[in-house]
Amino acid sequence: MSIRIDEALGVHARALDLRVQRSEILAANLANEDTPGFQARDIDFARELQRADSPFDIGDIYSSASQPASPALQYRIPMQASLDGNTVDLSLEQTAFSKNSMDFQTSLTFLTMKFSGLKQAIEGR
Repeated sequence: MSIRIDEALGVHARALDLRVQRSEILAANLANEDTPGFQARDIDFARELQRADSPFDIGDIYSSASQPASPALQYRIPMQASLDGNTVDLSLEQTAFSKNSMDFQTSLTFLTMKFSGLKQAIEGR
């Protein structure tokens, strides 16, 4: 009997990929905190994960090279406008980055447990 890795790992592999992409977006926001006119961006993680997990959108999510498509970026609406047009709120971005990092670690832990279970199944334990 064959094991389909995508099915065995569930949503955690896709969540990990989205977390990496979100980290890059949030890091860019933090790096451009002082850039005049920079517009902070983010993704709606829950919507993107749902889109990635939907069997109807699988052709949209994965290209022919099996690379995940880029998530839809959204601009942040600032709580208080900056005079130079920059919309990065340092505390908001740092909080979002920290939460995303913790969620990344959680997904990684779930994947580790899945691999451990698969290994035990293969070894017949």
